[in-house]
Amino acid sequence: MSDLSQFQITKRWPAQHPDRIQLYSLPTPNGVKASIALEELELPYEAHLVSFGSDDQLTPEFMSLNPNNKIPAIIDPNGPGGAPLPLWESGAILIYLAEKTGKLIPSDPAEKYHCIQWLMFQMGGVGPMFGQFGHFFKFVADKVTDPYPTERYTNETKRLLGVLEQRLEGRDYIMGDAYTIADIATFPWVRVLDGFYEGGAALGIDEYKNVNAYLERCLARPAVERGLVQPPRD
Repeated sequence: MSDLSQFQITKRWPAQHPDRIQLYSLPTPNGVKASIALEELELPYEAHLVSFGSDDQLTPEFMSLNPNNKIPAIIDPNGPGGAPLPLWESGAILIYLAEKTGKLIPSDPAEKYHCIQWLMFQMGGVGPMFGQFGHFFKFVADKVTDPYPTERYTNETKRLLGVLEQRLEGRDYIMGDAYTIADIATFPWVRVLDGFYEGGAALGIDEYKNVNAYLERCLARPAVERGLVQPPRD
C-alpha cells in the first residue's frame, strides 16, 4: 500500500485509497479538466472537494501541495520511478496523465506539439479571457460603471471564439478526428459562457456553429458526464 503520509494535505483530506491518484478539486472549468481526463483514461482516483466557500484553497494543508492556492492538484502515488508525484496546474496535469497512459495526445511528435500548442492557447487565452468576461459581465456588473472592462473582455472572448470556430471547420475536435487533452482543456470554458455566465446573447454565441456543435459532441461523452460532477459538491 502506498504511503502518502509525507504530504501534509492528507492530514486535512485523508486518503481512503492511497493506492489511487488523489484529486483535490472543485467542479469549475479548470477543476473538471483533471476529473474528466481521469474518467476518460479510466485511471482509479479518489476525489477530495476543495470548497471555495470555506476557503479550503487557502489552508496550510492545501497550500503545502499548491503554493499558488488554485485547483486542481493531484498526487499520483505511482509517479515516475514508482515514487509519489505531487502536481498542480491543470495543463501540466493533463500532459502528465496523457503521457503516463499514452492516450489523449498524438503519438506523432509534430502533432503532439501541435496538441500542446492548442492546450497552451486555452491556458493562456481562453481560460483567463473567458474568466474575465464572466467576472465583469455577471459578477460585478452592478459595481462597475465604466463599460470599458466589460467591452474589452466581451470583444476578446468573441475573438477567441472566432479562432476556435475557424479551427473546428471540417473537424470534429481541435486536433481533427481524435479527442485530446486540448479538448478537455477547452470545452469546459466554452460551456460556461452561455451557462453559468449567462452571456450567450451578449456574445452572439449562436453565430459560432462549429463551436456549438463541438461543445455538444464533447458533452455527449459518458466520461465527460461523470467528470463534470467530480468531486461532488456538498
